[in-house]
Amino acid sequence: MASKPRWRSGLENAMALPENKGQMQYQLATVDTSGRPHVRTVGFSSIIEPAEHPHLPVLIGITDVRTPKVTDMRANPYVELCWFLTGSKDQFRISGPVRIIPSPHVESAAQGESTLALDKLSEQGFDWEKKRVAAFDSLPPFMRALWCKPPQGSTIGSYEVANEWLKTLSKSNQLESEEDKQNFELALRNFALLVIDPIHVDWVEAAASPQRRTKFMRNGEDWSEEFVVP
Repeated sequence: MASKPRWRSGLENAMALPENKGQMQYQLATVDTSGRPHVRTVGFSSIIEPAEHPHLPVLIGITDVRTPKVTDMRANPYVELCWFLTGSKDQFRISGPVRIIPSPHVESAAQGESTLALDKLSEQGFDWEKKRVAAFDSLPPFMRALWCKPPQGSTIGSYEVANEWLKTLSKSNQLESEEDKQNFELALRNFALLVIDPIHVDWVEAAASPQRRTKFMRNGEDWSEEFVVP
């Protein structure tokens, strides 16, 4: 059985360092229908892989299905992220096909093209809805409430309007009132997973002396790597 690619071990090791604690966000670039690039910060959730295929890791982020980036990814289902972990000074640029996993009650957003890792997960019967609900439940209460807000980027009359928005939202097994249940259903309906199947990875170890930079490329199920000038 093929082993996990070295960049994945590097990323997981960097994330586990105390100096990188809490750095669970990266910058994600998409291209809209007119060819214009857009970059924003996205929350990281987890890394998974098909059973017995550690060489095919998939990165899972979280998003609101109503955001413009989902429209971008519907038109151009290929993205690149840049993740700089400031404590260890490791930078990972990861690109590949993307797929949005929305609520089953929402029209499918960005299905994207067929990809090796995602197709293998589907063949193995991976339960994406169970993963989506678990990812939402794992968020802190104040973050779950964010999915009850009006769509990001929509116009408001003043900043004070935000004082009327929901501040916290309990997880699925702690809902007490009917209002809590309705808010949870609304938030979960807007919550989606953003799934990237990495094809190219560029890893810079800026704290090393001398600095190191390695490019990784996946062809089929095989990863190759080359050392390049930082």
